[in-house]
Amino acid sequence: MKGAVNKALAKADKVVTATAAKNTAAENSAAKSSATENNVVIMPAQLQDVPDLLRIDQLCFPYDAMSKRSFKRFIQHDQGDFVVIRRALPAQSEQTAQSEQTAQSKETAQSAKDSQSEQTSHNPILGYAILLFRQATRLCRLYSFAVDPELQGLGYGKQLMQYCIERGKEEHCLFLRTETKADNNQGLQFFDQFGFVHLGLREDYYDDHSDAIVLQKQLHFFDSANVPHLVPHLTQTTPFTCGPTSLIMALAWFGKPVYSPPHEELEIWREATTIYMTSGHGGCGPHGLARAALRRGLKAELWVSKPGPVLLDSVRSESKREVMSRVQEADINALQQAGVAIHNLDYSLAQLDDDLNANKLIIALISTYQFDSSKAPHWVLITAMDDEYVYINDPDDDLLPWQTITERQYLPIPRTIFEKAFAYGSSRLRAAVVLSNEPE
Repeated sequence: MKGAVNKALAKADKVVTATAAKNTAAENSAAKSSATENNVVIMPAQLQDVPDLLRIDQLCFPYDAMSKRSFKRFIQHDQGDFVVIRRALPAQSEQTAQSEQTAQSKETAQSAKDSQSEQTSHNPILGYAILLFRQATRLCRLYSFAVDPELQGLGYGKQLMQYCIERGKEEHCLFLRTETKADNNQGLQFFDQFGFVHLGLREDYYDDHSDAIVLQKQLHFFDSANVPHLVPHLTQTTPFTCGPTSLIMALAWFGKPVYSPPHEELEIWREATTIYMTSGHGGCGPHGLARAALRRGLKAELWVSKPGPVLLDSVRSESKREVMSRVQEADINALQQAGVAIHNLDYSLAQLDDDLNANKLIIALISTYQFDSSKAPHWVLITAMDDEYVYINDPDDDLLPWQTITERQYLPIPRTIFEKAFAYGSSRLRAAVVLSNEPE
């Protein structure tokens, strides 16, 4: 699907106002002093900090400095987190220990905040960070990040960046994104240390018409600590073999690896293809994939939201529809003779959870419309699910610049987004091939 899933998760969306609950969590987290090797504290920015903020910003970004009004707006409005880093004073260090011993209670956090507020005028700012949270795409944007140039290289930037990363994780963000000047080699090296990757170039981005490099760090990965055997990942070798590739990944996990995946990929496609689909080569239908799984020693169960041949509305020609119908009718008859259960019902996330807990894997048909506004069908292999995400092995062959193959393995998709994507066409077709090992 040409990187559609990841493009959707990575692209920016409207900044949403943080809720009161998020603000409380952010303040509690920020008010908790971080006693570190440099003995610093990270806390919410206040209006009396603006002169120091202006000074640091103008030193760091003379080509694109923020205005006094902008700083005040970020401090006064709940668009995200605006924090500063300072050296911890004795009272703050003492408060840190109290905060940790009392499990970060609201009263202690507020007391810490009040104590810090009283001392800010005697405790200059070392640096600052502005974080914006984009709910729809689970994107955390690092809008601005700076450390006093005279204090760079002392570890303050690393502590501030680590705070930003943890805040993004607390907000259940998938990505942390920022920009820096294309010729800012020192800044690029700094971000590289934290695993940021280069998304691309934005020309004429800053006020002085210079270019910016867009950087991004993935924050959430599947927790594989309690999974003894991960489903291996395989990339499809053609634009129309996402279904066969998903099946080959499942075969490998069930202990039935194929000798030559590229050849088997095309063999499965020949068996499961609908002949025609959309404007290109025909992809695979759910009935054909289930039948191919049976031939290779797996047990299959089928959930298709409508009876009979499917995906006919993806082509306009009546003659093509007739061919697609004949092929799928043959597959349906073969499955019925083999005793395969075919449920003409919507496959729910509750059923998905039950199947995954039963050590099954699911090949699911999704629409890429939710990700790139195109209406392309795409098969993926669902490998896990938790309260927040559905995890997929995406066989797509079109990697984005920041991706590696491993980032297509157990790729986290927010459940709300997956619910919308798990349907294809105007008829909202849902199709899932549930796979398990045949008993010995």
